Amino acid sequence: MIFQRALKRELISTAAGVFMTLFTITITMMLIRILGQAAKGRVASDDVLALLGFTSLNYLPIILILTGFVSVLLVVTRSYQDSEMVVWFASGLSLTRWLRPVIEFAIPIVVLVSLLGFFATPWAYRQSAEFRERFEKREDIARISPGKFQESAAAQRVFFVEKMSDDLNKVKNVFINSTRNGNITTVVSKEGTVETNEKGEKFIVLDDGIRYEETPDQSGFRIMDFDKYTAYIASKADMSGTNVSARSMTTMELMTDINSHKQGELLWRIGLPFMAILLILLGIPLGFVNPRAGRSFNLIIAVLLYMTYSNLLSFMQAYVVQKKIMFGLAWWPLHLIVALVIVLLFAWRLGVNSKYHPYVLLSSLKHKRLQGKEKQ
Repeated sequence: MIFQRALKRELISTAAGVFMTLFTITITMMLIRILGQAAKGRVASDDVLALLGFTSLNYLPIILILTGFVSVLLVVTRSYQDSEMVVWFASGLSLTRWLRPVIEFAIPIVVLVSLLGFFATPWAYRQSAEFRERFEKREDIARISPGKFQESAAAQRVFFVEKMSDDLNKVKNVFINSTRNGNITTVVSKEGTVETNEKGEKFIVLDDGIRYEETPDQSGFRIMDFDKYTAYIASKADMSGTNVSARSMTTMELMTDINSHKQGELLWRIGLPFMAILLILLGIPLGFVNPRAGRSFNLIIAVLLYMTYSNLLSFMQAYVVQKKIMFGLAWWPLHLIVALVIVLLFAWRLGVNSKYHPYVLLSSLKHKRLQGKEKQ
């Protein structure tokens, strides 16, 4: 009991450090990516923090799986390096005695990964898609950032506004480049206002400007001065909604009206808890290290095993989506293979520490020969 309590405390403290490191790295990378999207006008600057939270929630199951795996691996490796395992085996205890405390440590992680994978992550994907879609449906003038070129919602015009009033009703030094039916039109104006007609449609009315128009075959070019120029501000509000991604669907929706895309997503969600518990158990036999050697090799092997496991699960998901393999034959073989690998590694490690292992027998014979020579 003393050993189990001490091991649990060490696993929890190690897991806290590993989680904070992985989470900080993930948040930093996601923040840089989302800020880049906001700078390019793909998302609203006001939605950066919300999108960052949704994105971090999407990556949280993978972070937790890695946290559990690396924590167990580091604790077991440290025990070998500090020769605690030598004392452990010399006391007649087996490596399998590590299973109970490690499984007790793994249960909360597996439960949390399951809840996130089946419920929280789809919700986060759905909320993130709604935020992005809501931004895409905003009127063109509302999507403009002063001093920056911005593509319209319909992807047919490019706007540039040097200054804009707080209420978004007045603009100054406006540049609009639009393409319609092959005709390229460029409008430049000193100032303009945003007006709404009786039907609720919005228009931008430009004053004192120049309009350049080029024909598709570039055979004609016209320049016109105008006192008033009215342009309709297109909106995506009346366009058909985007297709709902399988990632944003609830688990119940995936289990009803099943198709290949839904089955592929369901396979991934089912695989997350299996991946969590199997990798954590894999860390026990994989943590063996020679006390005289470094532990870098073990960490490299661990990273390669995780990447292989995760990529193979993604391949199985892709095969199900592409209808190359049935869902019933795809969701379990990979996890079964990993479980067998864990059993074989445990058997090998238990054999190494057994008195019947060939290396131990040879050492015992050499020791007896030396004793016989000394007696002679």
